Amino acid sequence: MSRGFLEMLRAHRRAANVAGALACFAMLGYALYTQYFGGLDPCPLCIFQRVAIAALGVGFLVAAALPARRWAGVLGAVVVALPALAAIGVATRHVYIQSLPAGQVPACGATLDYMWEVFPVMDVLRRVLTGSGECGAIDWRFLGLSMPAWVLVCALVLGAWGVLANWPRRRL
Repeated sequence: MSRGFLEMLRAHRRAANVAGALACFAMLGYALYTQYFGGLDPCPLCIFQRVAIAALGVGFLVAAALPARRWAGVLGAVVVALPALAAIGVATRHVYIQSLPAGQVPACGATLDYMWEVFPVMDVLRRVLTGSGECGAIDWRFLGLSMPAWVLVCALVLGAWGVLANWPRRRL
């Protein structure tokens, strides 16, 4: 990236963070639209991606609210980077499960609601992240990429955007 763009991004840190939050909430809005009006029911990994993107949006809002101080810039970058990394991790796992041949995709498991009622939190996380048959289905594509692949791309871009916008400038 050019030095001028980075300087402009940092100079307008609050606006960059608000734009990042709006992008996250637009992604969530589209996910809800496809669920309620497109008939695409989310699998457990999709739900975890939604939670991570919502946390990323909140992270952007927190970063926007921080004062213009060096320590706040580092904190803002971290507050944005952590949920972005979570979204990247879950989306990567989902894309991997979708790329498996039909015979290697794990069998469908219990619903997420049932697992929350029956299992401890760490067991639910482990079971969801190992994936199941419904997570391997690709019901939606745009430009050849599935929805989890787009979440992965967006989380990478938004995470980099947030870190670059918030990380303090070097002192000369």
